[in-house]
Amino acid sequence: MTARTAIAIAALAASVAAAPPRAHAQIPAEPIPEAGQPRDASLDDYRKHLLDLTTVVEACAKARDAKACDPAQVGADERVPLASTAERRLVRYGWLRVLLAKARKPDQLAAKPAPPATFKPGPPPDESALPPRRTTTQLLQDASTRLAQDLAQSSAAPEAAPAHSQQRETMKQVLAGRDFRNLEDPAAKDSLLEKLANWINHLFSSAAQLTAHAAWLGRALVWGFILAACIALVWSLMRMERRGRLRVVPDDAGPGAGSASARDWQLWLEDARKAADDGLFREAVHFLYWASISRLESRRLWPADRARTPREYLALVAPEDPRKAGLATLTGSFERIWYGGRAAAEPDYRSAEQLASALISASGSSTTRRGSQ
Repeated sequence: MTARTAIAIAALAASVAAAPPRAHAQIPAEPIPEAGQPRDASLDDYRKHLLDLTTVVEACAKARDAKACDPAQVGADERVPLASTAERRLVRYGWLRVLLAKARKPDQLAAKPAPPATFKPGPPPDESALPPRRTTTQLLQDASTRLAQDLAQSSAAPEAAPAHSQQRETMKQVLAGRDFRNLEDPAAKDSLLEKLANWINHLFSSAAQLTAHAAWLGRALVWGFILAACIALVWSLMRMERRGRLRVVPDDAGPGAGSASARDWQLWLEDARKAADDGLFREAVHFLYWASISRLESRRLWPADRARTPREYLALVAPEDPRKAGLATLTGSFERIWYGGRAAAEPDYRSAEQLASALISASGSSTTRRGSQ
């Protein structure tokens, strides 16, 4: 070892020995006690706890030592019942524990933050626009005020729920508008259709999941359902078409029960003459009309139907048929007298009799011409 190396080692050892000892770790501050599990408390217990906390804060503000400002004196958080309902509100005291732990030391204002490394000279900030920094003593005073307000609030009578009468009237006016006029509650049928739609969606989603393990099975289910739906749709359309089709009544088919042709037109005509002899001209016109309808219906001019109205009978006659004009005049006279309540006289009966006789005769001649052809 040379003399120069020995001198360097000696100097390094001297500098290490002269350096002050450095702690290996920072001494932690005194920990703040945890709140623990919240406890259920009645309103009376909550008020008593607030009074005790007020005493603790006042004592800490006077002594400002570790014993008077012990955060363990705060106790656990509480679940307090609400006055209007059976629910409970959780009241936390963590803010007070932190304040008591801080109050053990004398008041210190927070130091101004150091400017960043990239600070550029410029006008200083306006400190009047910043919120004032509060000391620990002021925070203790605020804590006493807050506890007093909580105590007053817990002792106050519960406020009655507002009636909201104005809001109800406004809602009634809105619901009475045109946009909500046809608003109805969902019917049982709508709920059933919704359940059916949900079931179909679930079926398709299950079929889609099957494709991960058996692709052919999922496709078979989907296409099978589509094929069944198409078959059901075609079958329903065929049934609707068959029911709505106007089928020609065969000549050997008898008149329907309750139809006009179920009673011979000669009997209708005989009843009309008897009613006219008795001076009942309104009933006589009624019998004449049905005598004409029975005659035309018995000649297969239209299928027998007891539910058909006079206007529907008239609509079944073709426009080029020569009997349509006479039937239209007789139908109008019959409706005015029978359904309109108009009084009928002998001239009304005679006019209706001429129209009915012409229709009956024309029906017979028309049948004869068709038979000769």
